[in-house]
Amino acid sequence: MNQLLDKSASRVRRMFATIAPRYDLLNHLLSCQVDRYWRWRAARIARQVRGPLLDVCTGTADLAIALARRTPHDTAVCGVDFCGPMLRLARRKLERLGLEHRIRLVEADALCLPFPDATFGLVTVAFGIRNLEDLDQGLKELRRVCRPEGRLAILEFSQPRRQPWAAIYQWYFRNVLPRVGQWIARNEDRAYEYLPSSVKEFPCGAGLAARLEQAGWRHVTFRPLTGGVATLYQARA
Repeated sequence: MNQLLDKSASRVRRMFATIAPRYDLLNHLLSCQVDRYWRWRAARIARQVRGPLLDVCTGTADLAIALARRTPHDTAVCGVDFCGPMLRLARRKLERLGLEHRIRLVEADALCLPFPDATFGLVTVAFGIRNLEDLDQGLKELRRVCRPEGRLAILEFSQPRRQPWAAIYQWYFRNVLPRVGQWIARNEDRAYEYLPSSVKEFPCGAGLAARLEQAGWRHVTFRPLTGGVATLYQARA
């Protein structure tokens, strides 16, 4: 196994626990703040659904917060992550923003969610689906907890195709991002080398759309964002 791309639960949990204190800073810095726009695009979908909302691999809860801000105050929002240090930072953020009573945080694995079937009207994942040890099981589990006719929104990194943007981005992604990330968030798991490597091997675009359909999702669509740096996937249960 390529140790850099080891996606075992223990390795991924340890990696994110290590970089948690600098996670938000690096997200905004390395994306030049564009990650905020990507989450805004995903959160807009919440206005089209009813029922509780679930954000899986919520990290420090940025997407869960965006969902809460775009839905009525009586709409329940739940954020799930299996990394305790990330959730501790998320709780502090919610308290600072006065959203601690609006968003419920649960420590759990995306491959075995602690919810009954057909619970949520919308399920979202932002930049976490790529890290699942078993992608197909994860997509099926998201489908299991989504209500009939409920919605799915996945944000994930992808690879630009058009030149010269693709070449410029790949140079940045392979040479600048790992060095800056490792310098700011020093860690033994090489998290910011793992990032471009995991994106390169991940089935983006039509590849992930096909896996979503195999997992039982319907009406799957995907839209590249920012020249293909990220992609927003949508589907119905």
